[in-house]
Amino acid sequence: MILERITRFLNQMFMLIAGVFLIAMIFLTCANVFFRLVWVPVSGTFELMGYFGAVLTALALGYTQLKRGHISVDIVVLGFSKTGQRVLTIINDAICMVFFAVVSWQIAKYAKTLWRTGEVTETLQIIYYPFTYGVALGCAVLSLVFLTDFLKQIQGRTGDET
Repeated sequence: MILERITRFLNQMFMLIAGVFLIAMIFLTCANVFFRLVWVPVSGTFELMGYFGAVLTALALGYTQLKRGHISVDIVVLGFSKTGQRVLTIINDAICMVFFAVVSWQIAKYAKTLWRTGEVTETLQIIYYPFTYGVALGCAVLSLVFLTDFLKQIQGRTGDET
């Protein structure tokens, strides 16, 4: 299915970008620790760590869902028949798909407001609507993963084939 390939490709690209943010966070933390030893901490570390962490997390959501890495408590569901489990999975995928689509839309609306008003961070005075758009994009791709899972379940395919 082409949607499945697109979803996988987007999530792999997002994981690479998230990796860059993680490396930047590691270097920033190390630099801050080092410079604190000489009494000159890196200005804005707290701000950047927050924004980088938010983008990193959002971009990793879809990939984690593809790999079934999110916590799942299925003690009750395992007692159902295979058909019952499949129906619940379809319902769950549909609800999650809609939920994260709405979350993405609302965060993107907020980012647009930040862009229009010219909001900047308190310490470094950098614009932060790009970080907000990054979070919205991560949620949108997570919604796409749920759409792909939903369609696979409707077709009778399991979600473990990725």
